[in-house]
Amino acid sequence: MNILEAHQLQKSYRTQGKSIAAVKQVSLSIAPNQVLAFLGPNGAGKTTTIKMIAGLILPDTGWVKVAGRNPHCEPKALGLLGAVLEGNRNLYWRLTPEENLAYFGVLRGLSQRVAHQRSQILLERFGLTDKRRKLVQTLSRGMQQKLAIAVALIHDPPLLLLDEPTLGLDVEATESVKHLVREIAAEGRAILLTTHQLNIAEELSDRVAIIHQGEILIEEPTIDLIRQFSGSAYVVELEQELEGDRISKIEALGSTITAKTIHIPDPETFYPVMTILNPLPIRRIEKDQATLTDVFLKVIRK
Repeated sequence: MNILEAHQLQKSYRTQGKSIAAVKQVSLSIAPNQVLAFLGPNGAGKTTTIKMIAGLILPDTGWVKVAGRNPHCEPKALGLLGAVLEGNRNLYWRLTPEENLAYFGVLRGLSQRVAHQRSQILLERFGLTDKRRKLVQTLSRGMQQKLAIAVALIHDPPLLLLDEPTLGLDVEATESVKHLVREIAAEGRAILLTTHQLNIAEELSDRVAIIHQGEILIEEPTIDLIRQFSGSAYVVELEQELEGDRISKIEALGSTITAKTIHIPDPETFYPVMTILNPLPIRRIEKDQATLTDVFLKVIRK
């Protein structure tokens, strides 16, 4: 069973006497152990969709279920999700990590004893034990982000909403947060990830949904989506320029040569070309592989 099911969500707003459709028939689903990257330009309808999923906005039509419960009809369903907002907005900066975790644990319905126990477990797991009594505002951005994720997990929700989890982090902190996201998904949770850092989305997501002007343009597994938009050509860069009959033989196979670089448009001729090049030293071989950024721009512009 999918942890998140959002079916045919639609939401319109009245502006200057006109009805503006912010979200049009949007459907999303996320299974356990799965990360869905929900991508789109500013104003595409991401925030409105997420607010409907979180039970903050009532859809005009359509429905949402989190672990089988509708957050718009069943208040207890709201306890089935956790959220990490961009800018660590789910933290109190004048409290300590320990106080934040205990406070939000009780707020989410845990007893003080259970909230304290889970706080200690999460502090240790996220490497924050030695900072547990420091004010949040004195922590590094990376530590604040890890604490924000810990707070979202204090009540052990099956669905996690992550908004820009690595924005503004240095390389080390980014790698730490990415590791945590993978680990959290592997525990059986569903994660809805929104970010403008498409390299992060490509690295972390199992599936991608792209929304534009309120509509889902495409939703597919990340690997399949990138493969669909990738070419079949190869680029081979040599350590030295070609000489003699190697040039004519390679060009006869349909490849083009520019200085030390060979462009092979047909994968069927890749190995024949490599046979001709043997035993010349090769600097690099690169396939025409699309990135999620390439895919996103092509889909949006189309």
